[in-house]
Amino acid sequence: MTDRRRINGPPSGTRPVVFAPVAQSGTGAGDRPRRQRQPAELRKIFLKNGLIPSASGSSYLEFEPSASLAAARSNPKTMIPPSSALKLACTVHGPKPLPRSAAFSPNLVLTTHVKYAPFAARRRKGHIRDASERDLGVHLETALRGAIIAERWPKSGIDITITILEAEDDRWWGDTADSHDASWGMMNVLAGCITAASAAIADAHIDCLDLVAGGVAALVSDNSSPVSPRLMLDTDPAEHRSIVSSCVVAYMPARDEITELWLKGDSSQVALEKDDGRAGHEALVDGAVDAARGAHSVLAEAVRESLQRSVGQA
Repeated sequence: MTDRRRINGPPSGTRPVVFAPVAQSGTGAGDRPRRQRQPAELRKIFLKNGLIPSASGSSYLEFEPSASLAAARSNPKTMIPPSSALKLACTVHGPKPLPRSAAFSPNLVLTTHVKYAPFAARRRKGHIRDASERDLGVHLETALRGAIIAERWPKSGIDITITILEAEDDRWWGDTADSHDASWGMMNVLAGCITAASAAIADAHIDCLDLVAGGVAALVSDNSSPVSPRLMLDTDPAEHRSIVSSCVVAYMPARDEITELWLKGDSSQVALEKDDGRAGHEALVDGAVDAARGAHSVLAEAVRESLQRSVGQA
């Protein structure tokens, strides 16, 4: 039944016409972006707190685009960018009293909500959360629950909302649909959500055991090393032909604890190029922890700058 009070759009959605030059190979896919960073080098992170005055705490996180993406934007050869960069905003509301109809809770009730903007991914997202967005919310809640001192706020609740403005690609846009798994980009999105949510919680002055940072490591197999995958930190799925396994962790450096671990792929039978006695999954977890330590340094500096601004304004 149509709504007569408004003009309804097409039920299946539409896509704009994109004119791209045809590559020399005739596939029209262009050139795949190449990783310009070292395997253990992380992308630069922009993180700032207190951007939304109406919220108890807020933060904005953005990853620096890769060199190939920056070159494509400055001198575009096609209207389709080779890869994307992560951009997201987080708001925290609370602690606030629970509704009268809610059951008694001696601890703080944590609610997380992760939503893609309709224009965040190459495939347009709907207004209702899908399964992937609900999974991200569950992982985020698990990561933050181990850091918040919940017993200090009985009969109270806190709402954490993350809006993803631009998401990481799951694969290069020129690849076929079955050449890459459909959720490698979610690992980077979850790591960014954990770091941004921890910054927003600190901006809301909620007591925590430590700042939680997210980190990602992956075993990639390109044409140069098809048999022995390489361990790389903070990977961009668009830059690699094949990702064997990936891992994302939520890490608290001060307590040396992992509050969330998501390991995807089969790395049990993988032999690394440099055999140091570790199995594939052990190297993945250690690499993700190293990436989380790098993100934690940016997180701590952003919280310190936010505190200095609030003290100066008081």
